[in-house]
Amino acid sequence: MERLCGTELPFWVANETFHTDRPDLPECFQLSVLSWLPCIYLWAASPIYLFYLKRNNKGYIMMSLLNRFKTAFGLLLWIVCWTDLFYTFHQLRQGDSPPPIYFITPLVLGMTMLLATFLIQFERLRGVQSSGVLLIFWFLSVVCAIVPFRSKILKASSESQVTDTLRFTTFYFYFSLICCELILCCFNEKPPLFSNADTDPNLCPESTAGFLSSMTFWWFTSLAIKGYKMPLEAKDLWSLNQRDCSKVMVPKLLKEWEKELNRAKSEQNVSSQATYAKPPPSTTNHIAGGGGAGESSPEEVEVLLSSQKVPPRHPSFLRALLKAFGPYFLIGSAYKLLQDIITFVNPQLLRMLISFTKQKGVPDWWGYTLAFLMFFTALFQTIILHHHFQYCFVTGMNVRTALIGAIYRKALVITNAAKRSSTVGEVVNLMSVDAQRFTDLTAFLNMLWSAPLQIMLALFFLWQNLGPSVLAGVAVMIMLIPFNAVIAMKTRAYQVEQMQYKDARIKLMNEILNGIKVLKLYAWENSFKEKVLGIRQKELNVLRKTAYLGALSTMAWTSAPFLVALTTFAVYVTVDENNVLDAEKAFVSLSLFNILRFPLNMLPQVISGIVQTSVSLKRIQNFLSHDELDPDSVDRKNAATEFTVSVVNGKFTWAKKDPPVLHNINVMVPQGSLLAVVGHVGCGKTSLISALLGEMEKLEGDISIRGSVAYVPQQAWIQNATLRDNILFGESYNEQKYRCVLEACALTPDLEVLPGGDMTEIGEKGINLSGGQRQRVSLARALYSDADVYLLDDPLSAVDAHVSKHIFDNLIGPEGALKGKTRILVTHGISFLPQVDNIMVMVDGRVSEMGSYQELLQQNGAFSEFLRNYVLDEIVEEDEAIEELMEEEEFFPDDALSNHHTDMVDNEPVINEAKKSFMRQISIVSSEGDTTRSRSVRRHGCSQKKQHPESQEKKKPQEMDKLIQAEAAETGRVKTKVYLEYAKAVGPLLSVIICLLYGCQSAAAIGANIWLSQWTNDVQRNQTKENVNMRVGVYAALGITQGVLTLVNCLLCRSYSMLRAAKLTHCNLLQGVLRAPQTFFESTPTGRLLNRFSKDVDAIDSHIPDNIDIWMRTFWYTLNVLLICSALTPMFLIVVAPLMVFYWWVQRFYVATSRQLKRLESVSRSPIYSHFSETISGSSVIRAYNRHNAFVLMSDMKVDENQKSCYPGIVSNRWLGVRIEFIGNCIVLFAALFAVTGKESLNPGLVGLSVSYALQVTMSLNWMVRMTSDLENNIVAVERVKEYSETKTEAPWEVEDKKPPPEWPAEGKVEFNDYSVRYREGLDLVLRNITLNVTGGEKIGIVGRTGAGKSSMTLCLFRLLEAAAGEITIDDVKISEIGLHDLRSKLTIIPQEPVLFSGTLRMNLDPFEKYTDEEVWKALEHSHLHKFVSNQTAKLELECSEGGENLSVGQRQLVCLARALLRKTRILILDEATAAIDLETDDLIQSTIRTQFEDCTVFTIAHRLNTIMDYTRVVVLDKGQIAEFDSPTNLISKRGIFYNMAKDAGLAQ
Repeated sequence: MERLCGTELPFWVANETFHTDRPDLPECFQLSVLSWLPCIYLWAASPIYLFYLKRNNKGYIMMSLLNRFKTAFGLLLWIVCWTDLFYTFHQLRQGDSPPPIYFITPLVLGMTMLLATFLIQFERLRGVQSSGVLLIFWFLSVVCAIVPFRSKILKASSESQVTDTLRFTTFYFYFSLICCELILCCFNEKPPLFSNADTDPNLCPESTAGFLSSMTFWWFTSLAIKGYKMPLEAKDLWSLNQRDCSKVMVPKLLKEWEKELNRAKSEQNVSSQATYAKPPPSTTNHIAGGGGAGESSPEEVEVLLSSQKVPPRHPSFLRALLKAFGPYFLIGSAYKLLQDIITFVNPQLLRMLISFTKQKGVPDWWGYTLAFLMFFTALFQTIILHHHFQYCFVTGMNVRTALIGAIYRKALVITNAAKRSSTVGEVVNLMSVDAQRFTDLTAFLNMLWSAPLQIMLALFFLWQNLGPSVLAGVAVMIMLIPFNAVIAMKTRAYQVEQMQYKDARIKLMNEILNGIKVLKLYAWENSFKEKVLGIRQKELNVLRKTAYLGALSTMAWTSAPFLVALTTFAVYVTVDENNVLDAEKAFVSLSLFNILRFPLNMLPQVISGIVQTSVSLKRIQNFLSHDELDPDSVDRKNAATEFTVSVVNGKFTWAKKDPPVLHNINVMVPQGSLLAVVGHVGCGKTSLISALLGEMEKLEGDISIRGSVAYVPQQAWIQNATLRDNILFGESYNEQKYRCVLEACALTPDLEVLPGGDMTEIGEKGINLSGGQRQRVSLARALYSDADVYLLDDPLSAVDAHVSKHIFDNLIGPEGALKGKTRILVTHGISFLPQVDNIMVMVDGRVSEMGSYQELLQQNGAFSEFLRNYVLDEIVEEDEAIEELMEEEEFFPDDALSNHHTDMVDNEPVINEAKKSFMRQISIVSSEGDTTRSRSVRRHGCSQKKQHPESQEKKKPQEMDKLIQAEAAETGRVKTKVYLEYAKAVGPLLSVIICLLYGCQSAAAIGANIWLSQWTNDVQRNQTKENVNMRVGVYAALGITQGVLTLVNCLLCRSYSMLRAAKLTHCNLLQGVLRAPQTFFESTPTGRLLNRFSKDVDAIDSHIPDNIDIWMRTFWYTLNVLLICSALTPMFLIVVAPLMVFYWWVQRFYVATSRQLKRLESVSRSPIYSHFSETISGSSVIRAYNRHNAFVLMSDMKVDENQKSCYPGIVSNRWLGVRIEFIGNCIVLFAALFAVTGKESLNPGLVGLSVSYALQVTMSLNWMVRMTSDLENNIVAVERVKEYSETKTEAPWEVEDKKPPPEWPAEGKVEFNDYSVRYREGLDLVLRNITLNVTGGEKIGIVGRTGAGKSSMTLCLFRLLEAAAGEITIDDVKISEIGLHDLRSKLTIIPQEPVLFSGTLRMNLDPFEKYTDEEVWKALEHSHLHKFVSNQTAKLELECSEGGENLSVGQRQLVCLARALLRKTRILILDEATAAIDLETDDLIQSTIRTQFEDCTVFTIAHRLNTIMDYTRVVVLDKGQIAEFDSPTNLISKRGIFYNMAKDAGLAQ
């Protein structure tokens, strides 16, 4: 340095710097180190920065005033620096010889200023709005210039004149310019041209935030303020950053996964060449593992067992994840590394501070400097830590987006076998629970390497401090690790077990909610409630075990730092007489132990998290490796043959391991023909359609279909969208075409009665449409799609006879809208067969005959047999008059049934024409007169299910009615009431005791530390020797007390009281939901109820107890810190007040905003899952119509919508963290400052105590707010569960004092007395003033057009609807007075839609196990299921899958019949029960009912009139009133409504 500065300017003078009260740095040091530091930084950073700017171009920014000033100042700075340089040359010319430093420094500075100016412009061209690199440079420059600034003034004032005037002046110029640059650098440039800031109205301010704003997350403040002023809504949220969107994230992951699959496959092929014989050509209908088609997977290849068998390598999903998200995550890891290193600076500073307080006569500024250094390191650490978290959490969010997207895309293409192996519930769980696990893990994944690093560093410093005695402490830690590991392992095993119970419970709940109507009708709620509570009890037992383990591990980890300190100090003091425990050693060691505490806790948690996530990873990997449907199994290209649809030698099965369902199928369907497929229930008709769609595994043969396909499934699949959207199904809207479609599908009359016309929103699974309407919407969707091939799976079964005729004539038949298209129609309706081109008869999965109607009759095979038995009479009539149902239908608002104009169908066409035109005029007149009236009366018209309540509020169709109420997100603060609710569930006295115990536990910990500070003060009194044992003993006692208290508290709190609360709340919720009236389920989507049962119950089970636990601990801890600091230096109280106000203020802002964000997040989360389950159930329809991509987009939008509230939630935590830790850092600063000022009066032990406590407080402040917020978010679960446990209930299940006698009803006499009913308060009546008497044993048929109130009449008997006026009596007992279960268990219904629950067949027939096996078999025999069941290996224990999917619809209907036979009550109600059944089975059912229920009263809602022609009497309902009531023969002779209907059905002349 002497060479640079010369001899006059020394580089370092100790007396001038350290050992004086007015320190100053020598000029040489100022000119060299201080001037060069910023320059070195900028030159080092710029190459990397320039490379980054070259890669990332955001468009350029226009020259602004700000930019011009920055550039100008930069050039001025360069001029100022070089003025110095030239002045030095000038001095040289004058004959002075200035030292070389005066040449070098201005030169370097000038060059650096030019570089800075260049960067300013280059950034502008690259669209950088605010530069971190330059900001740091200007900041460093200013900081380094402050020293010369002060020393120049000091020098001038001491020498009373300025010696070097020019340099003095240029320096102050230079100083003011760099200050200006620093200030200007803090402001933002305008966004670049053409950036998305222009296009996006609600852009996230992060993208345009300045460097400082990004560092401190200041840009989030606007949202925090908005959230505090009023509850946030979805529209207030910012758009998602482009890089976090699904459309970027999902392909990124899928690309890597695809590579993995291909790699695994190629490796397999390499190994298989050695190991496998030449594989036979792959014929299966799926792609192994979902990769490219073609290669057969090894399991179906004959394996030659060679000696070196290579295990097939599974594609690794983990590697795909790492490749996709690793790089971004590593940035976070780099921050973490930096933060770990800075963490250890503060204990060193603490050591210096304590030794400073011990020394007498040292300058005060040392202490102040240390205090501020502590403050700044802590500040720096805060900022770095939160940026690390930001990167980690965003990675977690991205992983979740990508996983959900990948799972969704996969679910659309998996085979049926794969679908069977994972139920809808399980896959939804993959999306919700397993994807969430990844998110949770990424936050702390870095601890995996960071924890060991921190532990090593801490041990290194401890060794320096205390020497080998540290090993004793380390030994304790190492002993605790296996203890924690064992606990973690056990806990994990329990969690897996709990997950299984939870899965089972949710699956059962899902079924209960889907079949709730049936449960109510059969009065089976209790049986199912017991089942749910049984699973729940097991779940709670597992939770209890987990809680015991949790208490042990909590005790271990609260006591760990203490035990370590105790053993270390005890060993240190006892090993050697000369070892003295003084303040410095004790408190520095304590603060290092405290640093150790975090990695030691986190490590086992992270490891168990990793293990859990690996389970999830495996589950997701298995799902994503499922076989996919082979898109090429159906040849769509085939143009060679004249047949549009052809199957040659087809052999199909549902899953590879199952026996084939269809054998030897040969079908050729020429272009434009109509093929009908007929056969008995379960003969494989639906399977054939599935095979044509490519949904089945093709074992052999070829299928080809030419052109696009439209598909109408047997059970219509309806989305939760408007009616119009259901029909358009993504096609563009064309008014004229749309009208024609509605007309052909007979939907026009229905639209008039729907509250919003075709804009009515339809509930999940089409709940507010009747079965017939759903089927017609499904048909309309097919017709609108205008495809080439139509596959219609029994679409006519769910609609009334005359409607089915209309649909056949106008849509399917030879003259219908589809003529010229190729149609394959599965049907049970025989009346249409003469009009089809070809008929194919199926028997047991084979084609038994095929040909036209006449050919088959002449062949005298199975078909003619089939016909002869049934409807020969019907057909003769049909042949005489194959009447077209005239197109007038469009004029009859009531679907041509309640109007009496239908008798015009005569045989003479000529007269017919004249008659028709005349009739047309009449009908126009009548319909115009009618519509107004009919619309108001038939307000409920088109629904046999209950129409939705809201539909009434607004009569005007243009005001759209939302059927399903949006999920109410609670807003505002959580009411204290909710906390009290929870405390009440826990037990009020217990709650208080628990709080006090936490206080005691904390007091013990504080006591131990105060004792330690007393102990360290022995040094000054030289009493160290005599007290050792007493000191160690008391210290140990206090610590152990703390551990014991923790254990007791945890056991009391977690395993007893909180579980009690969990049990209670779930029980109430279940009770509340099961007791809710039917209307409740129609306006509440299942997804939302399931959400309550899974997520909210889960929160009460495990999250709330955790939150309360941590909150309590941090609260008491913080309180203690503040008390200690204030007790030691009362001045501290002055500072505490404003800090606490600031703390409270930040916390209120944060909690208000974050709570609302959490709520928005959970509200926007359910649609993802409900859309998903809807998609899975309709996947075959979606694939058939090729709407795959549109649905993927919809799902992506829903996920992005959800992440829009997730992302601000993440940032809000960072925002909070930075601010709260700032408060904590201030506490550290003031604790240290007051320690410095009061150093005379304080002893070192107390200084150590107060500062080391203050260092810990940041952590607990942060946790406290976090937990307050988490607790508020989770306690909402209590509120939400409570909301449903208090729903309005239906009438009581049993009324003790009104119990009917056990043998009631003995006769089965039913009387309606002036009875009226409405769906709910304030709506029109559905049935009005109905009076009828039915004597015991009568058979009553109920007919009427759709929506005339037929189903409502039966629902009234079960009191699913309560009377508005009048009453119903059964055997002289008023049904309104007895309990619902007493009533419902005495009536039997065979409902419209057969609902089965998963479980054994036996359970489905007899959930209460009231009947013997004989009785069950007998019922099966009568319901014609005996053969089917006895052929099954499991017999009665046959497992029904979810919703009875493994039985055909007809078989399910027969199971319902068997239920009715078992119950054998005096009154039986059949609701359209025969719709989905072929005529033969129908006949069997009818005869069974005639024989088995001979002496019972039977009500049948009939669609096929031939079933009720021999009934004693028939009720004809019209617009909710009885129009006719008499025996069928009398009614026909009266020639009223019934006669017209019978005539339509060809049952009357």
